[in-house]
Amino acid sequence: GGPSSSGGGEVVRELGPEEVRWFYREERKTWKPFIGYDSLRLELAYRALLLLHQRHGPDRPGPEPVCVRGGLYEVDVASADCYPVYWNPTEKIPVMRGQWFIDGTWQPLEEEESNLIEEEHLSCFKGQQMQETFDMEISKPVDGKEAVHSLKLSRTHVDWHSVDEVYLYSDATTSKIARTVTQKLGFSKASSSGTRLHRGYVEEATLEDKPSPTTHIVFVVHGIGQKMDQGRIIKNTAMMRDTARKIEDKYFGNHATHVEFLPVEWRSKLTLDGDTVDSITPDKVRGLRDMLNSSAMDIMYYTSPLYRDELVKGLQQELNRLYTLFCSRNPDFRAKGGKVSIVSHSLGCVITYDIMTGWNPVRLYEQLLEKEYEDLEDSWMSYEEQHLLDEFFLTKQRLKEIEERLHGLRTSTISKTPALKFKVENFFCMGSPLAVFLALRGIRPGNSGSQDHILPRTLCNRLLNIFHPTDPVAYRLEPLILKHYSNISPVQIHWYNTTNPLPYEHMKPSFLNPTKEPTSVSENDVVPTIPSPTTSPVMARRHYGESITNIGKASIMGAASIGKGLGGMLFSRFGRSSAPASQALEPGKEGAEAEEKKLTPSQASMGTQTFPHSSSGFLDPTLELEHRIDFELREGLVESRYWSAVTSHTAYWSSMDVALFLLTFMYKQDHEEEDGIKSLPDPV
Repeated sequence: GGPSSSGGGEVVRELGPEEVRWFYREERKTWKPFIGYDSLRLELAYRALLLLHQRHGPDRPGPEPVCVRGGLYEVDVASADCYPVYWNPTEKIPVMRGQWFIDGTWQPLEEEESNLIEEEHLSCFKGQQMQETFDMEISKPVDGKEAVHSLKLSRTHVDWHSVDEVYLYSDATTSKIARTVTQKLGFSKASSSGTRLHRGYVEEATLEDKPSPTTHIVFVVHGIGQKMDQGRIIKNTAMMRDTARKIEDKYFGNHATHVEFLPVEWRSKLTLDGDTVDSITPDKVRGLRDMLNSSAMDIMYYTSPLYRDELVKGLQQELNRLYTLFCSRNPDFRAKGGKVSIVSHSLGCVITYDIMTGWNPVRLYEQLLEKEYEDLEDSWMSYEEQHLLDEFFLTKQRLKEIEERLHGLRTSTISKTPALKFKVENFFCMGSPLAVFLALRGIRPGNSGSQDHILPRTLCNRLLNIFHPTDPVAYRLEPLILKHYSNISPVQIHWYNTTNPLPYEHMKPSFLNPTKEPTSVSENDVVPTIPSPTTSPVMARRHYGESITNIGKASIMGAASIGKGLGGMLFSRFGRSSAPASQALEPGKEGAEAEEKKLTPSQASMGTQTFPHSSSGFLDPTLELEHRIDFELREGLVESRYWSAVTSHTAYWSSMDVALFLLTFMYKQDHEEEDGIKSLPDPV
């Protein structure tokens, strides 16, 4: 029952702050109630504001805005508006104070009506006894009872049949007719067209009804084409957040912790070329061209030496700004060991990767020059040529030293980009072309199964690459670490409603074409004899989507090589020189480089990887990855395959499977550290 009628014969009094409930409305949908913790604090701020206005007049500035919805939004009680803290508002979110509610739905009456009814109610019934219990009210029919009091509103009127029996009637002509008909038929006036109203919300607001503290934040980074629709990453993140909330409630409800998702909207602040590209775009098929300008264009911007830095800085500054803002508003987060993960989509994965590793094309160019110098040393040349070359490199070395001293930095300003203000726990790539970019930069498979080969663990604890089988922009990363993984299928992501799924680390590798390479399977190799859903080899599954995937490949390869200038020159030169480079290195050098790698993993490793040591012929097929990296969503049973190739690139945001996957890994780490709670749905 309603709080107003709960006690034994209570007296009508003014509503307490806990009986009032505040609501908000997004995208013109129905009003949603704030949780008790938020509603109570809003009501107290509202009452403080009224008091302030009574004492000092309405010109006095109101109280501080109230933080709501887990700290993601703030409410200005004076203007009755709710706005986001971490991103730009895409639309107004009105809030509303509810005192009188409609029976059944518990939706609030509009504030003006509500205030009038409340005033009237108090002036007539304040101090009167209410009935004993709620059950008695229900059992007594209202039939035939005349109203003891009535109040006329603009299009409706309210009748009080007793203190606790209040009905709202519409005064529109149709319902007047309906009312006369029903009265002739003998129906009671109250039950025919009236809506029962309740005073005070169905449950009292308490400060205990509050969200768990956030222990893990996830930055959600968009990919290409955000120019088309700036609010999209905010909507996509909201979808992901809502889906994750459902999963959290269902599977992780016993954890007193919480994962929060924050959108990183980095694209709209950048000017790039202003509108030059728009001005050179022909008018025919304008819509399609605009779409390409906003999507493929970002890849071209990224391979252009002119704008690449602007894209990198844009994302980096936004990530650091959000982290600093979050920590300032949640002072306990750092102290209690709060973690940060990043979920990136599409080109966002490449830019995030480059920020974490500090990779840039100039470093690649420097390595190429050094490589050429080494090649020249091996070849015969005249004394004068040798002398000039030595002088050139000594001068270059001196120049570098002066530059370093000038900027007071430990490393050259060229290769040094300021990093992130936080360590990345997990880097989840969704629909990511990162593997193509790495391959174009000359990264080749090595002979250790470590993630360090492409992303040092010192920079990011765990790299996970999620893709839909028909996503034309997504590529696998594992074969860049160990070549034979191209014949091992990606790990299948569990459907969210699978009962007792096998933990991911217990899933054995399964071969894509077991027949093709019988030599690589030794007797003790675990090829499952009984194919289970989690381990069955995926046979001949790719043919349908192949052409589309190739179109995607061609467009990305094309876009990556269009970036002429420095970027294009590097890619084309590198394409030629990478094959001999891999064989030209002597074993001694390889050892030295490995030593260097140990010394400064974050810098040296990126340097050594670009010139691969392994010649692909002598790989050990029994080598396994320390951790699996490629995870594939299972296809829907009914979706059309070609249609899914079009939609799959954006289908990650609302997927329950993706949400469970992300949370499984994030809760797993907290779980490992606490080691107390033992009821994960599927420990990874």
